[in-house]
Amino acid sequence: MEPSNTESRAPRLHTGWNGRLIGLVALLAMVNFVVDSAITAPLLVLPEMLDHFDTDQAAWLNATAMLAGVMWAPLLGKSADIHGKRAMLVLTLLLSCAGALLCAVAPGIWLFVPGRMLQGASLAVVFLSVAIVRGICAPRVAMVVVGIVTSGSAVLNIASRFLVEDLAREFGFQVLFLLSACVAAAMAVWVRAALPESPVRTPGRLDVAGAVLLGGGLAGVLGYVSLGPDLGWLAGGPLALLVGGAAALARWFLGARRKPDPLIDLRDLGGPLALMLLVVFLGAGSYQSMLQLIPLIGDVPADQGLGYGLADEGSVALLLAAPGVGVTLGGPAAGWLAARVGPASTLAWSVLLGTTATLGMFLGASRLPAALCFAFLLGVTVGALGTSGFNMAASLAAPERQGIVSSLVMVMVSIGSVVLNFVGAAVLSSTTVVIDGETTNSATGIFGCVAIASAAFALAGVLVVLLVRGTRGVHQAPPLVLERNPG
Repeated sequence: MEPSNTESRAPRLHTGWNGRLIGLVALLAMVNFVVDSAITAPLLVLPEMLDHFDTDQAAWLNATAMLAGVMWAPLLGKSADIHGKRAMLVLTLLLSCAGALLCAVAPGIWLFVPGRMLQGASLAVVFLSVAIVRGICAPRVAMVVVGIVTSGSAVLNIASRFLVEDLAREFGFQVLFLLSACVAAAMAVWVRAALPESPVRTPGRLDVAGAVLLGGGLAGVLGYVSLGPDLGWLAGGPLALLVGGAAALARWFLGARRKPDPLIDLRDLGGPLALMLLVVFLGAGSYQSMLQLIPLIGDVPADQGLGYGLADEGSVALLLAAPGVGVTLGGPAAGWLAARVGPASTLAWSVLLGTTATLGMFLGASRLPAALCFAFLLGVTVGALGTSGFNMAASLAAPERQGIVSSLVMVMVSIGSVVLNFVGAAVLSSTTVVIDGETTNSATGIFGCVAIASAAFALAGVLVVLLVRGTRGVHQAPPLVLERNPG
């Protein structure tokens, strides 16, 4: 590959905090709020959407955006390296805006689903923000800023839940998508006006065919995993997704080995980078599987005698707020720690904390104080895990490859979430019991999910130990020219 192409004057990197950097951090934190408004906030009005479109296919309304995000991520990541990170962030926000508008005016599910697919592009906001931070900050400062940018919007996410519920009740679920479109459009204008474009480029052409094959293949296989429980594992639609996805991935793999400039160079995925991606996959998936247990535990009263339940001790909203607060603190804390001991060691501490917090849910399933404590620690874990993963990826990649390498972290987060959520849902559905004529989750299912998540974290712990050992003495990608505190 040719060396990176830069303008004659190297960018001046922030080596300390100043007013301009604080403003840029605030902007990128707000930009990351778009992801929640596009991907997870619509879950709050899922029943209303099902009634409006007269369908029981919740998976099509729920999972489409996340699956499409997996498809968008490598394409936008590579495009950012070639054409500029700010330009691709603006494009990503505009795609999310267009998708939200389609969803708001969709007369039927046939238009709503394509709108959700466009909104899925918003997942790229996270890793593009990380790549931008690495381009404007010196490495030690960047590690802290990445934590703030990727986790700081969690506070806004918690507060917005109550506003969204009230507005949807008053004006219909469509108002949520109109608000999402407005936020995305405003952020696109703000980013274009306030953020500098990086001069760092990767010479070459975008492998569009490879991007379509990889993204489509991942979306197809994950679509089968995600939609199979609702539509049937042997139904024509899910099976077509599985076969088509597997064929696309095989075709992409063969092509990537032959092309001189593939979308993802498979030779770069060995060693530390591959280990880090596996750790993120296991950790993020385990957290998501635990997160889906919280409302289930919170809806069951302890007096049913199932061996778990917190319905008579506290609200589900309180239980769900605890991880959000933890995420807000975990990201910046992990960035601060990574600047001192390195991202690999910080990732190891994150995995250890996640293992402890997940094991603690054996107690938290029936005791509110323990549930709040360990749910909070799980939030700290996922905030630290994401920050450490992005920082680790950035430390292993050259400046001209920050976009595509950062996108791989987001892809693994998404894949882990879908796969481990499915595993948990399968365990729960196969272990239900009937109480007073109603089917409910058994203690076997609840604690089985906790055990699986704990085992996944334990496996991640083994891998992260190998990662720490393998990165000793490995230098970070060389930074660009540094100048102190540019205005």
